[in-house]
Amino acid sequence: MEITQVESFPIELPLESPVSFSNRTLTYRDHAITYVRTADGREGVGYSLGYEGAHLVADAVESMLEPIVLGEDPRDTTRLWREMYEGNVQIGRMGVMLRAISTVDMALWDLKAKAAGQPLYKLLGGNSESVPSYGSGGYYRDEKGHEALRGEVRRYVDEGHEVVKMKVGRLSVDEEVERVAAVRDEVGPETTLLLDANGVWESTTEAVRACRAFEPYDPYFIEEPVMIDRVETMAEVNDAIDYPVATGELEGTRHNFARLNDTGAATILQPDVTVCGGITEWLRIANYAAAYDVPIAPHYNWNIHTSLLGAIDNGLWIEYFYRDMDVKAFDDVVAEPLAPGDDGRIAMPEEPGHGVTLDEDALEEFSA
Repeated sequence: MEITQVESFPIELPLESPVSFSNRTLTYRDHAITYVRTADGREGVGYSLGYEGAHLVADAVESMLEPIVLGEDPRDTTRLWREMYEGNVQIGRMGVMLRAISTVDMALWDLKAKAAGQPLYKLLGGNSESVPSYGSGGYYRDEKGHEALRGEVRRYVDEGHEVVKMKVGRLSVDEEVERVAAVRDEVGPETTLLLDANGVWESTTEAVRACRAFEPYDPYFIEEPVMIDRVETMAEVNDAIDYPVATGELEGTRHNFARLNDTGAATILQPDVTVCGGITEWLRIANYAAAYDVPIAPHYNWNIHTSLLGAIDNGLWIEYFYRDMDVKAFDDVVAEPLAPGDDGRIAMPEEPGHGVTLDEDALEEFSA
């Protein structure tokens, strides 16, 4: 097998109405799509959420990474990851460049599994035939009050989820307590409740005050109470409250995740394969975490994370967004998107590769 072409381009998926979390409002979702093709006619695909920078990720793939992997065997994932990372370490250890590496590495593993004739989760170890998912949402919209929020989380429970997640942090602490109380009242005491603040609070004092105000409603974890770069502050929050901090969706390589664990900044790690360096690096993070009995609950991207969580033994949950909630829109370009069953579990894709096939007509429609 020999790589003969790398193609990367951005797409933009519009949302029907603006949606907000604690510190940002979005009107569309953009992704960088990367294809790696071989001389024998095989094709692998990778992708990453762009947060309005997908064109930069795609440019980095074609200008900086394609020359490194052309002519190479796509099955040499360890070596090619090192060459892509170390070859660009001076200009991009994280952020845009690491997302670009993520897309290429995902495509390489897709090719690798296809060449082996195995679904990715089997190639990586085959720990489980299905994984539990949680209904993720609770975003802010101008017209969305407590009743609409209640109806949303009730829908998740009715769909079979035993775990739900909601956003917090955009409003005052008192107003957020009212929202959390409404959700807990709606889903009852047996449903696991997760909170996500997207790094909104500026200090240990602010974060601890808010997190302690939520304690009567028994949250399982609080995600990103402070900005992820404030590792010591995150550790202070994690130590001060009675439920754990989870973080990692914006974090880079295994070295950064080791720091989160070593400082006590996070009890639950949330690597995103499209952000942290691809499947090669995601597995390193998960295996490092397993050595310390730290659970993995990856961020977003259920179509690919399902296969990864199905290959490890310290996986917790898959994050799942219903498309009609109009928050995450990537399923619009996936030919056969994964979805949870009546029990809230997502079954492994069984075709060779990572199982995420994109719809060519849809990609053309949403080309940016």
